[in-house]
Amino acid sequence: MTSEPSTSPLPPASPASDGSPGSGAGRPARRLVLASASPARLGLLRQAGLAPEVIVSGVDEDRLDAPTPAELAKVLAEAKASAVAGLSQAADALVVGCDSVLELDGRPLGKPADAEEATARWKAMRGRSGVLQTGHCVVDNRAGTRTSATASTTVHFGEPSDAEIAAYVESGEPLHVAGAFTLDGRSAPFVEGIEGDHGNVIGLSLPLLRGLLARLDVQITDLWT
Repeated sequence: MTSEPSTSPLPPASPASDGSPGSGAGRPARRLVLASASPARLGLLRQAGLAPEVIVSGVDEDRLDAPTPAELAKVLAEAKASAVAGLSQAADALVVGCDSVLELDGRPLGKPADAEEATARWKAMRGRSGVLQTGHCVVDNRAGTRTSATASTTVHFGEPSDAEIAAYVESGEPLHVAGAFTLDGRSAPFVEGIEGDHGNVIGLSLPLLRGLLARLDVQITDLWT
């Protein structure tokens, strides 16, 4: 499921210092910028025929808050997209920002701070279900508008043993992903199933992105390379 998208005007972006890339065979109609360092999000976009540039926002996620995990995910996505959209390098571009949190017992869980926290997370999650909330924000610097929404996917966790949890935490992977798990890595065998968009759990919902682009009068097919 997705939250009701919100759309609002933006102040004009700073002018680019070096202009936009030239056109040519195979060039999409618009520049697309991903405001995220996530290799998983970049991979999802590339698999869908898109070729975004990556500009990391540098937003301090710990300084932002919201009443619910779903709203927090959207606030974080909006902050990342807005920060990058304000840079001269992103002038005239479409900027996509995303952020994910796992909702468990009504609390938002991002990346664990250390191995001890990751271990505690998995012992609390096993045999239970949580909701992966991923906020999405698209900023159109050319039109001066933006729109945002959150996609929600229910995740049913298996029951890994203490030894399996210890081995997974020792791999280091859970320290780098929201909720201390991912479907495209070593924790995949510990997830029994999901209800909703698979890509959303990895970090970006392509159906929601398509819908948000359409709200800004941009067809995702125009961004194919």
